[in-house]
Amino acid sequence: MKHSTNQPTRRGQGPARRIGRSLALVLPVVLVLSGTLAVTRVNWSGNPSNSVLTASDATLSDAKPHAPRAPQDVLRGRLLTELQEKDPGIALTHLQEAVNGRPSLAKHCVSIARALGRAAVRVYGPTRAQSYARPVCDTSFATGVAAAHS
Repeated sequence: MKHSTNQPTRRGQGPARRIGRSLALVLPVVLVLSGTLAVTRVNWSGNPSNSVLTASDATLSDAKPHAPRAPQDVLRGRLLTELQEKDPGIALTHLQEAVNGRPSLAKHCVSIARALGRAAVRVYGPTRAQSYARPVCDTSFATGVAAAHS
């Protein structure tokens, strides 16, 4: 009886095995990327006019780029900037002047003064912020300071 002189081949080292290993490494990456891309292409905004929403558009989809801001929002923004650049006393004085000059802003005075109080605590700390309190809009500034401090 004659034995074969061929050396035994190692199992699984053929081209099929190499392709299988390559697919095992590449396939999960492809699936994750395609799933991520699919999620970013779904219209999550609920706005049917914008049927394709990319991830970069998500923050801009609800905001209107050239929509005019309400007068109270403009005033609030200006006073918050003034509070940071100067001090809360000046911002409160300008709030009182704005409400006196434009009575339609009176219904927003309380919320603006509270926002100024919270911002003052962030910028100046609770003790120093409270030192600027005065009876503008029925002590709403002091209420905002107290709410931010507690």
